[in-house]
Amino acid sequence: MSELSPEPLNGLHRTHYCGVLRAPDAGQKVVLMGWVDRRRDLGGLIFVDLRDRSGATQCVFNKDLTPQVFARASELRNEFVIAVVGQVAKRSVPSTNENLATKEIEVLVEELHILNPCKTLPIHISDEQAPDEGLRMQYRYLDLRKPRLVRNIALRHKVTKAVRDYFDSQGFYEIETPILTASTPEGARDYLVPSRVNPGKFYALPQSPQLYKQILMVGGLDRYFQIARCFRDEDLRADRQPEFTQIDMEMSFVERDDVLTMVEGLVHSLFAKLQLPVPAAIPRISYSEAIEKYGSDKPDLRVDMVIQDVSDLIGGQTGFGAFDQALAEGMRIKGLVVKGQAHITRKEQDHYKSIAQGANLPGLFFIAHTPEGYKSSLLKFLGEEKIAHICQQMGAESGDLVILAAAPSKDLSVALGKVRLELAQHLNLLDPQRYEFLWVIDFPMFSWNEEENRLEAEHHPFTSPLPSDLERLESDPLSVRAAAYDLVLNGSELASGSVRIHQRDLQARVLKCIGLSLEEAETKFGFLLNAFGYGAPPHAGIALGLDRLVAILAGETSIREVIAFPKNTNGVELMTGAPVVVTDEQMKLVHLKYDL
Repeated sequence: MSELSPEPLNGLHRTHYCGVLRAPDAGQKVVLMGWVDRRRDLGGLIFVDLRDRSGATQCVFNKDLTPQVFARASELRNEFVIAVVGQVAKRSVPSTNENLATKEIEVLVEELHILNPCKTLPIHISDEQAPDEGLRMQYRYLDLRKPRLVRNIALRHKVTKAVRDYFDSQGFYEIETPILTASTPEGARDYLVPSRVNPGKFYALPQSPQLYKQILMVGGLDRYFQIARCFRDEDLRADRQPEFTQIDMEMSFVERDDVLTMVEGLVHSLFAKLQLPVPAAIPRISYSEAIEKYGSDKPDLRVDMVIQDVSDLIGGQTGFGAFDQALAEGMRIKGLVVKGQAHITRKEQDHYKSIAQGANLPGLFFIAHTPEGYKSSLLKFLGEEKIAHICQQMGAESGDLVILAAAPSKDLSVALGKVRLELAQHLNLLDPQRYEFLWVIDFPMFSWNEEENRLEAEHHPFTSPLPSDLERLESDPLSVRAAAYDLVLNGSELASGSVRIHQRDLQARVLKCIGLSLEEAETKFGFLLNAFGYGAPPHAGIALGLDRLVAILAGETSIREVIAFPKNTNGVELMTGAPVVVTDEQMKLVHLKYDL
């Protein structure tokens, strides 16, 4: 056998993971197995940091004590897979690397087994953020060895286990729902799977287990949850994948507050288990209030800036055309207070104006409340007294900046919401280790699809309207609010849910609103409508994005960093090359042929 030929284990058993040894283990004989993370040759001594998923331990090869083992160690290179047998010893000088949990000890190696050598690496394990993400995904089996990725996958495991433990403690059953199912209109395109034994027919991969979990409630199972795999054929970005995982739950004989309370209990339990600060009671605001105050239905509460309406403070004719015309046409004037930013530069002002213009806002106007007085192009129109009154009413103090703009009310809030977030990023206000939750409730039931010239469900068509708005379902559907709710965390929609429709007649009415006739509804959802006729209980539920939750807790901006084998923005899994072209024979088996 050559020096670099792989060796079998031959009954050798690992006694410890590389990252678990500590000072009290000194004197023990151990067997460690892992990858060579780093090798340093000091002449008569070779130091190797041996790494596995738990961390790394320094292993020492001494030429005087074990010359043959030392000679073998001189052949080691990064990412060789090896086993060492040796004695744990306290280091004479502990490592100054605070990230190395084993810094107080080292292993004096007596035996070395090279289990597998490694070719020249296409990516470096020590490079946490390789510049070419495509290369990282192509060699994902190497990328996964990086300590950051290992930590993220371990965190995902802990979160998933904590979720299962919590729901089990609350009397839920974990129930799997089908992956091969029927195509239903749920807002995104389905992935279709042709059936070999049913020519011309297709399964769809589920966008969510929505219909099945409602059927489970009709079936009397009362409390269901699932770590559910979901599939949507949609355009991808950092927080989207064609296949993703959600924490799905449904409860019978409940109202909205029961679901919200259950989820808050999950959040508190999860944060306690992860030894993170447990959030206080999660605040609740309506969809309309979220848009009005923050310009978004998923506001980031880490940013202490609220959009304020100052139309009445300005009032009347000011001589400033933009404001006078806006007020005359029934538009509004709104603004933000940016603490401590009275010194903003003209270049920064122009940047924020460009952000506003990208959101269809004509312009922004600035008031700098400086110790020397007010500085603003609005002074000659509004006067110092009115400027001072506006600043006082908005809560602006000396050293603060006021930003104003005019436009139709909702458009204005949305545009200022984008400026608000841009300011927060520029001023480093988005602390990744701060967690701010928020419930957004009372969403619109429907939105208008301009391209298709029809109503569509804002959440999904199985959401119940608020009872108080039910009488306007046909006469004024866009004014109807849904018994829907979203859980927002740090500006991301973490969860979405609703009280469900459980009555056949109401479900048929809602489906008709989005353009489905009774016949079409029977074709697509006949099994659900039929089930509602057999004693369906009131029920409600929610789904939390597991990928997004773990990414936020891990401090990552992309969910790809918390998924073991993600796809790129073109939906390609670069390691295997999927999706791939299949043979004509395979196509014939499912009664298809290419027509490209």
